[in-house]
Amino acid sequence: MKSRIHLSDTFTYRKLLRFTLPSVVMNIFTSLYIIADGYFVANFAGKTEFAAVNLIIPVLNIMGTIGYMFGVGGSALIAKTLGEKDHKRANSLFSLIVSASSCLGFLMTVPGFIFMRRISAWLGAEGKLLENSVLYGRIFILALPAWILVYEFQLFFVTAEKPGLGLAVTVCSGLCNVVLDALFIIGFKWGLAGAAAASALTQIVGGVFPLIYFGRRNNSLLRLVKPVWDGRAIVKSCTNGSSEFMAEAAVSLVGMVYNAQLLKYAGEDGVVIYGLIMYVSLIFTAVFVGYSNGIGPVFSYHYGALDHGELRNLLKRSLIIIGVTSAMMFVISEAIAHPFSALFLREASDLLPDTVHAFRIISVAYLFTGMAVFGSAFFTALNNGHISALISFLRTFVFELGAVLMLPVLFGLDGIWYSVVIAELMAAATGSIFMFVLRRKYLY
Repeated sequence: MKSRIHLSDTFTYRKLLRFTLPSVVMNIFTSLYIIADGYFVANFAGKTEFAAVNLIIPVLNIMGTIGYMFGVGGSALIAKTLGEKDHKRANSLFSLIVSASSCLGFLMTVPGFIFMRRISAWLGAEGKLLENSVLYGRIFILALPAWILVYEFQLFFVTAEKPGLGLAVTVCSGLCNVVLDALFIIGFKWGLAGAAAASALTQIVGGVFPLIYFGRRNNSLLRLVKPVWDGRAIVKSCTNGSSEFMAEAAVSLVGMVYNAQLLKYAGEDGVVIYGLIMYVSLIFTAVFVGYSNGIGPVFSYHYGALDHGELRNLLKRSLIIIGVTSAMMFVISEAIAHPFSALFLREASDLLPDTVHAFRIISVAYLFTGMAVFGSAFFTALNNGHISALISFLRTFVFELGAVLMLPVLFGLDGIWYSVVIAELMAAATGSIFMFVLRRKYLY
């Protein structure tokens, strides 16, 4: 039986991979929620329905990633507190963050439901595309409070030294989503409404179980107790996690801009192509986000414990792992471009050549995505939310948004695909520069 890995351990490559693997797989399965919907909708509902899912998902994701902000920022604060050996305060902070984010989720659900039609129209949807976007969005948003908890507990399971349990919950939820998609869409023939209902029920399953687990006595580092209000801790958690929220929200916002540009340059077909490519991007990015989330509490713990030697060890090994993984992602993306596209385009095979062409271009971006993600997460783990937020802001609102608005003017439709590569390259370079400049401040 393998020994349990603790935050206080000295980490080898083997321990790093063992400790972060559950977080990586959790993030991949979370991405599979969306991909499963896309597969069933594309092949058993229709092309317009598939375009509607890809059009409205970025809006829903912005609201859901509130939980990611609380999860990442709260985990950094809680892990630092655990490193300072104050377990009572760590549980109090944990309980407060879960309670506050849940309440916020309920408050956001009603206006989101009411304004879903206006939001869909603002995104450029018309006619059947508009009706399908509203239908999917309104059903899915009913599970928003649970979705926020799903994002959150992915991080908190790691901080509680229970990444394996978090993985089990996520895998079960993912399998539940696939089964319900097949049942609702193919079996009951509910179409797009079935896809939305399957995803909503999946979020509820993934969000409620951790509440039950942490609400009872358990052998993890954390337990839900009666929360005590601490406004400064809430602000600190939001500040710590603001960069990750900004990154996720900005990706969704940029996705909206991409869809608008694609509707302009390629019509509904462009949205379909972009949706397929983003499915692969979701999985690949999930690997880097999962690793960063998994290793983040370890960085935070040793930072709180003033163990600078282990900080240097963790950073060196992490950079090597990310570099090797990035190269593998590029090769894999090039290899699966045609078969993956064909899997989703059985009913729209005329789009296959253009989709594969776009895949080949965007594959290059995966050489830089890992460093772009890790750079921001690293400073969050060191409780420097300002630098982390700046890196995320530059990556999305400056590099990505600027590129997708400017390059199509010069290169047409291909300019949209080139913009992904340019943005990731510049974001990776920015994160590297900050790491180099601040190395003496944090002694890593």
